[in-house]
Amino acid sequence: MSTATSAQSKPAAKAPGKNGKKLSLPVVLLLIAGALLLFSAVGAATGNHGLTSAGQIAAALGAAVPIGMAGLGGLWAERAGVVNIGLEGMMVAGTFAGAWVGYLVNPWVGLLAGIAAGAVGGLLHAVITVGFGVDHIVSGVGINLLIPGICLYVNRIYFPDYVTAGAGASQSPPTNSLPSITVPGLSSGLAGIEKHHWFFVSDVAGVLGGLVTNLSVVTLLAVALLVGSYFLLWRTTFGLRLRSCGENPIAAESLGVNVYKYKYLAVIASGGFAGLGGAYLSMVASNVFRDGQTGGRGFIGLAAMIFGNWMPGGLAIGAGLFGFTDSLQLRDPDSVHVLLLVVAIVMALLAAWHGYRRKLVPALVSLVAAGGLAAWYAASDAVPRPLIVTTPYVITLVVLALSAQRLRPPKADGQVYRKGQGK
Repeated sequence: MSTATSAQSKPAAKAPGKNGKKLSLPVVLLLIAGALLLFSAVGAATGNHGLTSAGQIAAALGAAVPIGMAGLGGLWAERAGVVNIGLEGMMVAGTFAGAWVGYLVNPWVGLLAGIAAGAVGGLLHAVITVGFGVDHIVSGVGINLLIPGICLYVNRIYFPDYVTAGAGASQSPPTNSLPSITVPGLSSGLAGIEKHHWFFVSDVAGVLGGLVTNLSVVTLLAVALLVGSYFLLWRTTFGLRLRSCGENPIAAESLGVNVYKYKYLAVIASGGFAGLGGAYLSMVASNVFRDGQTGGRGFIGLAAMIFGNWMPGGLAIGAGLFGFTDSLQLRDPDSVHVLLLVVAIVMALLAAWHGYRRKLVPALVSLVAAGGLAAWYAASDAVPRPLIVTTPYVITLVVLALSAQRLRPPKADGQVYRKGQGK
């Protein structure tokens, strides 16, 4: 057999990170339609349509913004090869600076201050990890301890009146909120369709109504940043060079790429995104800074990034999923109770899929989980409040466990780089 013939008989090599199972846009839209259909069927059977109401969707979107911005920060840093678990601390910097400057000056300047404060945290992480070569995890833990302590200390000094007035040392004075956008005619029309509870149609109207009612300008900015990050990182020379620093910095250096510069830029931008997510919490979700306001969303953002396989599109889906579960804390207990039935049906479908593929152990586990959730739904009238509060964290662990087999992080992620180390 000739060399040409043998070459033709060999299968084409797959590009790194591609396994032929990448979700395309039509598939994602089909999955969303299937989820809406399932919600519609469960709503028709139980009489509870709260999971697809405009209020629930708006709350889920609002909860997804800080998670998505933290995840986007993690994506930028890790695509350049730097693990940034200090996102939680950088978000705290954004919440404090946004509320503080927003109170002293105006909300728009406060928003910029929140981004700048997060970027300063990113710069600190970059200096420690990229400049001095300290372990990335150690640096991130230190930032998560340092920044919240500094913010709480400064708050005690500059706002003593709020301590004596009973608001507590961990709260700042209220600031003015940033504007929101509502499409009047479309919003009212969709609300009219939603209240009829027509099968599937009203559910679609509820989802769309939540997307066009009281939409914060920061939400629009977050969406623009997600889309812009995709085009910048995957469609430009700058993005190619930055990603090469996370895949093989030695090879990138040999091609003339200034690896230090790109790592610094990526980590500083990472902190800026986290700071924006934090400013959203203190200026849109509420109008004050409070201690513990981030509630672990920096870590959940990292989980959304990992779930999305270090891609902006997957990150957006993960942020939406975690934002939906996070927003359940604000909804009525009946809607959360109905969610048990939805998850039970999903687990039953997953068991059938594993059985079709002859994966007996995952099929059995999914079937047992489906049966347990269905029994829980049938034997109870509501989900206890403590369990509702822990839902985002439980979902985070479950989703990461289920998606672990398909993940492909950047090859040099977390590795300490030194110029000329390949020589």
